[in-house]
Amino acid sequence: MFDRLKSAFGFEAKTLADPSPELLSLFGGTLPGLIPRAQAIDVPVVNTAIRAISEAAATLNIKVVRIGDDGTETDDPQHPVAKLLNDHVNDWTSTFEMVRDLVVQALTYDAGGIAWINRVDGKPHEIIMYQPGVISVVYANTGEPSYKIGDKPLDAADIIHLRSAFNRSPLTMAMKAISVAWHLESHAHNLFKKGARPGGVIKFKKTMGDEGLKKMKAGWRAAFSGSDNAGETAVLWDDADFQQLTLNSTDSQFLENRKFQIIEICRAFRLPPGMAYELDRVTYNNGEQQGQEFLSYSLEPWLHALETCLRRALFSADDRSSYRIVFDRDDLTRASLTERATAINSLIASETINPNTGRDWLGLQPYVGGEKYGNRNINVTAPDKAAKPANDVPPKPDERAAA
Repeated sequence: MFDRLKSAFGFEAKTLADPSPELLSLFGGTLPGLIPRAQAIDVPVVNTAIRAISEAAATLNIKVVRIGDDGTETDDPQHPVAKLLNDHVNDWTSTFEMVRDLVVQALTYDAGGIAWINRVDGKPHEIIMYQPGVISVVYANTGEPSYKIGDKPLDAADIIHLRSAFNRSPLTMAMKAISVAWHLESHAHNLFKKGARPGGVIKFKKTMGDEGLKKMKAGWRAAFSGSDNAGETAVLWDDADFQQLTLNSTDSQFLENRKFQIIEICRAFRLPPGMAYELDRVTYNNGEQQGQEFLSYSLEPWLHALETCLRRALFSADDRSSYRIVFDRDDLTRASLTERATAINSLIASETINPNTGRDWLGLQPYVGGEKYGNRNINVTAPDKAAKPANDVPPKPDERAAA
């Protein structure tokens, strides 16, 4: 009966009999063959992907814009939400840290990035980022979430919730690929830390006891194990024979396997390999294209998700129709100064923008008259081409007589 009620009201029972990777991580365990979540983040390509996405989003300026009746949008820096997001969201957390940590949690935890809004007189006063797992979330059959801190329910209107696709983080979905990369890196570490040189098998014609085997093994490691002893001349005793070991196809392609895991993990985070410093196939021609792909397919979905979840939580139902939150993407799409100057000049000449708009894009102050549209490349005050130059004016009649 109780199970039917839980199913009817959409509550999900958690059990360690069939645990999810995230549930196991809370208790310090892992699924068979997978590494713990903390070790997964230590893999260089994983933390590079997470930082590339989260820090790129956090570096952008956040603006609150008012939507007019005619659809035009104007900045409203005096709005309480704009003031809250201007610098610090509370006494110990900057806006940069809050946005970065929201995205990091959404990339690494299935529950997503969750923050709580403390309101005073109905206005958002501060945003609190709790550690992952402090605020729990349960979904009804309709997908509506409910939130709790311990046994205390929270109002969903006071929760900022950034979720990944499929309600599973990219870290969880790529855990097998990350585990392979971690084991490959561990193998490389142990190869140089413990590997004996030359590598092979020592065969003894005589039977050795346990003590003799231990002493032989300890002596061999002391003499030839580790990178400091690489290349030393091996000396055998008791008519022993050394057999060189050959590398199989997997060992000989160890470096290729590691590179493939980098690309595999980049796929999970939708990060171009060049952004993870896998530069084997990056050229001058496709490097810029990969940067554009990062903006369009990796970062833009997260920015749009951030804008919508912040708008839902920070504005009242009445204000959502008149206000929205915008991340200024101009800093990420900024080209070189020469390319920007050429583009701005072309837009001004075609009367698409006015000079003051172009100066604003460059971070410069407007000037009087700069709001007028026109092609400044055409000099409308130039003299008539038929007019004679000043030094070609004929002398006056009295000057001719005097001459």
